[in-house]
Amino acid sequence: MTDLEARPDAVDGDPFERRTAPHDLMAEQSVLGGMLMSRDAIGDVVDVITAADFYQPRHGLIFDAIVDMDANRIPVDAVSVVARLMDDGDLVKVGGGPYVHDLLHAVPTAANAAWYARIVAERAQLRRLIEAGTQIVQYGFGGGQGGRDVADLVDLAQKTLHEATVDVRARSTAVSWDDLTARLLETIENGTVYGGISTGLQEGDELTSGGFKPGELILVAGRPGIGKSVYCIDIVRRAAFKDRKAVAVFSLEMSVEELGLRIAAAETRLDMDTLKSGEMTPAEMTRLMEGFDRLHKARLYLDDNAVSTVATIRARARRIQQEHGLDLVVIDYLQLMKSGRKTQNRTEEVGDISRDLKLLAKEIGVPVVVAAQLNRGPEQRADKRPYPSDLRESGSLEQDADVIILLHREGHYDKESPKGAEAEFNFAKNRHGATDTVTAIAQLHLSRFVDYHPD
Repeated sequence: MTDLEARPDAVDGDPFERRTAPHDLMAEQSVLGGMLMSRDAIGDVVDVITAADFYQPRHGLIFDAIVDMDANRIPVDAVSVVARLMDDGDLVKVGGGPYVHDLLHAVPTAANAAWYARIVAERAQLRRLIEAGTQIVQYGFGGGQGGRDVADLVDLAQKTLHEATVDVRARSTAVSWDDLTARLLETIENGTVYGGISTGLQEGDELTSGGFKPGELILVAGRPGIGKSVYCIDIVRRAAFKDRKAVAVFSLEMSVEELGLRIAAAETRLDMDTLKSGEMTPAEMTRLMEGFDRLHKARLYLDDNAVSTVATIRARARRIQQEHGLDLVVIDYLQLMKSGRKTQNRTEEVGDISRDLKLLAKEIGVPVVVAAQLNRGPEQRADKRPYPSDLRESGSLEQDADVIILLHREGHYDKESPKGAEAEFNFAKNRHGATDTVTAIAQLHLSRFVDYHPD
């Protein structure tokens, strides 16, 4: 048996007999061979599988090395990957340098790497299904012997099966605005400033000398409930609908439907409760339809895939850029992201994420706006105002960002405040301009902020 042949392995705990777990060794080798041949193939594959999807552990080690090298702009080929594996102490584990070089001969072209990756993903899902079935059998025997409550076991079994069968990577995740409006209508009826992307605020554009610039990393930070996501949507609306820019939104918290409802509320001035209930007057329905007509053909692409590493976002952003063009990336929000690398602690991981996001902005040449949560520092101050040092988990965020915008609403803490409708946008860091605080009016029922015009 050669290095490129399957190893005999069986599923532990099979109640009937020992069987070889579903896998496709040639597909795994072809995936890695394609990644060694082409950087484009790396982006395509990362969008489909992770290291955990490989049947052979050594393939997962090689995959991780390739993805990490690509993320750090290190050229990827058989020689450089062998050197990386040697530095990591993993070269012997994968079968030595000859095995890595043999992978190049396992596939004639890198063009089909994504197809092979889907095969690997399908086999991995079958293995997870088998593992879930085995676990459910154990729940049954345990319950029959006086263990946990049967209802609890049934609930646990359903959860186990759901987790094994849901694969968020297996579906197309970017939804065009035109496709989304049709879904939103059905849901509702049933129950450029020169030099950059506008900040969404007139005074903000003045502070930033025309808006956010290509290659910049912009952090929009605040405590929960302050309006980070709402402000990010304001930036998206201005860019996609008024300035006709191509915008990609990666939402790690809200679904595309929820994002769409918020956008619809802000654009049509129909409050969220009305849209969610679907109980609208003929005039309101007309306003909604006119709003959707006005936004027709917007180059806005919404992605709510839960796979949340910078590498996966980079792959999807590249694809959107190649197919539609791209002027702005918005990510909501940072604390839900993973680095995809081995780190000692969360602070180190957030530091990696921060650096990767800055590299992403530079690589694809567009502003990258990222929502981020602050720690409890503001709530411990008398005036509740935030500072850059309140950024959660890593000082790297403050260092890597080109622009930091800190949100504060007095009305969030004091419902009786005479300034309850006002919102402060503290441009606390502005690498290419002045720092100052911009005041706006919060219209959260319409999911938007508007410029403040005092009498």
